[in-house]
Amino acid sequence: MPNNITIPFHRWDYLKITIFGFALTALWQSLHSIILPLRLLDFIPEAQKNTYLGILTLSGLLLAMFVQPFAGAASDRSWFRRGRRLPYIFIGVIITILLLPGIGLAGSFAVIFVIYCLLQVAANTAQGPYQAFIPEMVPADKHGVASGVKGLLEITGGIALVYTASILMDRYSAGDGAGWLWLVLGILQIVLLGAMLATVFLVREPPVNSGRKRSPLLAAITHVFSKELWKNHSFVWFLVSRLLVYMAFTTIQQFALYYLRDVIGVVDPAEATARFTIVAVVGMVLVVWPAGYLSDSIGRKSLTVISGLLGALGITIIAFSQEYGSILWAAGIIGVAMGIFNSTNWALATDFTPKNEEARYLGIANMATAGGAVLARVIGPVIDFFNGRDPLSGYHFMLLVCIVYFVAGSAAVIGIKKRS
Repeated sequence: MPNNITIPFHRWDYLKITIFGFALTALWQSLHSIILPLRLLDFIPEAQKNTYLGILTLSGLLLAMFVQPFAGAASDRSWFRRGRRLPYIFIGVIITILLLPGIGLAGSFAVIFVIYCLLQVAANTAQGPYQAFIPEMVPADKHGVASGVKGLLEITGGIALVYTASILMDRYSAGDGAGWLWLVLGILQIVLLGAMLATVFLVREPPVNSGRKRSPLLAAITHVFSKELWKNHSFVWFLVSRLLVYMAFTTIQQFALYYLRDVIGVVDPAEATARFTIVAVVGMVLVVWPAGYLSDSIGRKSLTVISGLLGALGITIIAFSQEYGSILWAAGIIGVAMGIFNSTNWALATDFTPKNEEARYLGIANMATAGGAVLARVIGPVIDFFNGRDPLSGYHFMLLVCIVYFVAGSAAVIGIKKRS
């Protein structure tokens, strides 16, 4: 169904409607890859670090899975003067900024657990409505290009902050003082505030469809998971594909620091993890926009299948490598895979969104992203279990599972039928 665009859309607008993704990715990549794994070591036993990290991030992401579609559905039915989406973005970011110092103030696992869960609620209250910008404002035949720009900014945000956080957090973990941790948290606050202000002041939301009936907020919320959604079998296959691929990517991303430290034996695990991430991001940057552009012309499904198989190849190389240099090559392949997947799969998601239901559908689509991240954390205790019986065997099992996730996720898109 073509979008009814009431505001002209120009090249500069691609950046304006996606800049907020830069800050969101910077936040979560820094927290999940660097800050939380090292911060938890201040409270928890060394032998149970994977378990505690898995429990923490799994719990927060379970909240994200439900907050995002509910916030999106609420914004679909909102009638604020500043628009349907922007007020949620403003409020969510302000609360996130106020919560971030809690990561540094926490003196126990219980406290950091509560702070992290509240961060998930606040940030996803902003993210759910934000995701409606592409299907709501971009012409339907340009969804791939817009998704490519969105993916490029998210990748850039992730790498910029992950590398900075790794250098500063290595100094913190070496005992050079808590000031390095506070510096990282302060940088994240500035990035979030800047991206939020740019979005609020630069984005012009289209006027609400005057023919659409108002519906009570409670009715909108109860409608989030209505039966008609699950009767769309192609959308269900899309969710399965996205879930599995993100389970693979998040698993290797989440436990990379511990893997590089315990299996490969790197001296500076935080910096080594950052280099791994940087190489992956370079691969993403090289393909994320071209993949989005190509998906508008040759289709989304074939590119999605290719991305899953490339991801499986990258994990296989890691499984058979003992040298850090070889693992960096594998990181590049995984980055290319995820760059292709991020653009083409998100463009596929925008193709499914009906008018005036954009945020609800994309919030549910991102449930698959969050769900993949949630299920990825479940393997934390499994890694510790196998490692306790045969040193390092838990990590080998983790890599095998990631290969299965990538292959199955790429195969799932075969069930998706083209929408008329």
